[in-house]
Amino acid sequence: MKAIIIEDEKLSAEHLENLLKRIDVTIEVVARFDTVKGSIESLNNGITADLIFMDIHLADGISFDIFPKLSIDIPVIFTTAYDEYAIKAFKFNSIDYLLKPIGLTELKTSLEKFNKLSQAAQAISLKDMSLVYDSIKKQHKNRFLVKVGDGIVSLKAEDIAYFVSEDGLVLLVTQLSKRYPLNYSLEELEGLIDEAKFFRINRKVIVNINAIQKISNYFNSRLKLTLPLLGDDESIVSRERVGEFKEWLDA
Repeated sequence: MKAIIIEDEKLSAEHLENLLKRIDVTIEVVARFDTVKGSIESLNNGITADLIFMDIHLADGISFDIFPKLSIDIPVIFTTAYDEYAIKAFKFNSIDYLLKPIGLTELKTSLEKFNKLSQAAQAISLKDMSLVYDSIKKQHKNRFLVKVGDGIVSLKAEDIAYFVSEDGLVLLVTQLSKRYPLNYSLEELEGLIDEAKFFRINRKVIVNINAIQKISNYFNSRLKLTLPLLGDDESIVSRERVGEFKEWLDA
C-alpha cells in the first residue's frame, strides 16, 4: 500500500510513518507535505497513493482548502486533535480519523477498516468533501459558557474581542477587557467559531474582526493590530498569514 502524509509537524509525521512501518513493512510513504500549497501542486502533478493521512491545520492554512482544487478521489484518514463533533460528518462519509497523539492500536484498527472496505465504498469525492466542510462551518457557536467564581456566565460570540493562548491556557477576552479561561484549544476553537468574524492571526491569538481598533504595517512584511489588553508580541499577524488576513478583512 502507498500512503501520503500531509502534516506540518515534522515529529508527528515521523511518528506516524514509524507506526505504519511497525504495522506493515510493505506500506510505502511516497510523499510528505506540510502545506496546502505543496499538497495541491504535487497532487495536481500526478502523485497518487492508496490512502492519505491528513492533519487539519497546516503551516499555511486548513487542509480542507485542498479539496476544491483537486479532481482525484483518494480515501482520507484524518490525524488531528480536532474536536469530535466536526469529525462525525466525515465518519458518516466513510472517512476515518485518529486523535493525536496517535497510538499503535488505534492506527492498526483504522488500517484494518480501510483494508476491509473497497476504495469505492470508502472514498468520497473531493467535491462532496468540500460540501461537508461547508456544512460544518455553518455550525458555529454563538455563545460560550465561562466560569465566574462558583457560577457560570454565558457570553455571546459578538462580545468576544479575541482568544489567546498563555502558558498552555486559552483565555477568552471580552470587548470590555474581561478575561476568562476556556477548556478549548485554539485548534478546537477554529472549528467552533464563525470564520467570517474570527481569524487566527498567529499561533497564539484568534481575533474578532469587530474588536480590531487599528492595523499598522510592521517590519518583515507583517502587520500589527491594536486590540484591548493584547500584548505587542501577540498582536502581530504572522507573515505567512498576512495575505489571507487581508482577504478576510475584505470579504
